[in-house]
Amino acid sequence: MTEPGMSRLGTAYLRALQAVGRRLDYGTSVFEREWDVLVVLDACRADVLRAVAPDVAFLDGVEAVRSVGSSSSEWLENTFLDHPETGRTVMVTGNTWTDRYLDADAFAALDEVWKYAWDDDRGTVPAAAVTDRAIAAARERDPDRLVVHYMQPHHPFVPDPIAGDDGIARTGSHSNTANPWVLLRRGEVRTERVWAAYEANLRYVLDEVAALLDNVDGRAVVTADHGNLFGEWGLYGHPMYTPVPALLTVPWAEATGVDRAGRTPSLDPPEPLPISRVYGADSDRDRLDALGYL
Repeated sequence: MTEPGMSRLGTAYLRALQAVGRRLDYGTSVFEREWDVLVVLDACRADVLRAVAPDVAFLDGVEAVRSVGSSSSEWLENTFLDHPETGRTVMVTGNTWTDRYLDADAFAALDEVWKYAWDDDRGTVPAAAVTDRAIAAARERDPDRLVVHYMQPHHPFVPDPIAGDDGIARTGSHSNTANPWVLLRRGEVRTERVWAAYEANLRYVLDEVAALLDNVDGRAVVTADHGNLFGEWGLYGHPMYTPVPALLTVPWAEATGVDRAGRTPSLDPPEPLPISRVYGADSDRDRLDALGYL
């Protein structure tokens, strides 16, 4: 089947790039760098974070590094699977792919906030929910490494929604076909409109990152799992195994967290966190492959 809004020729082109991408060993693992708190902004381009940095007090320079994946699932696998540091890492995440690509037993703790703090109206996990759980994890567990994975600036764009965007698919087994990247590919919305909404979503999540850094201690880094394509190489969004520089280039900005105890987390899981996870069944991977994500 073809990708939503993409011709058969376009799908063949993408599959050819992905065939190359599967064979490439690109990027540097975050565990090869120094940090105590890793803030992951989903689908955040380095150039956009650099553009807004002058307005963000805790950002003093934004470098660019190469990611180990062009999609969340690829980044998760390449970062955490079979890596010894994972066992000393607490991860707090709004990303729905963790249930399919990670094993909670491999972590000191894996808090999948998306499972209990989903906002149906917005079609995503609010940034404040991830902040609350990350502050609680830092204070209660004092982990060697804390990974905080926000879903923004990934669509849906919370402060400035795009008409026709159905948000993120909550199941983690597929991506919604009604999204800004399909609309852009079809010419149903202007690039400037989506770019402005994407930047607004980044500013929205950076407000929560500022709150996080005022309530945790340690050397912090703001980065991304992957970037996002706005038509580079004729592609949009962030397909898997796609070795396009604009997609693999992610920000790396160092900051300092100091717990000033100004925020008391109010969000708690509805029940004890699950202690184990299994990978998705073969049938789930078959559906992903049919949709063009594998």
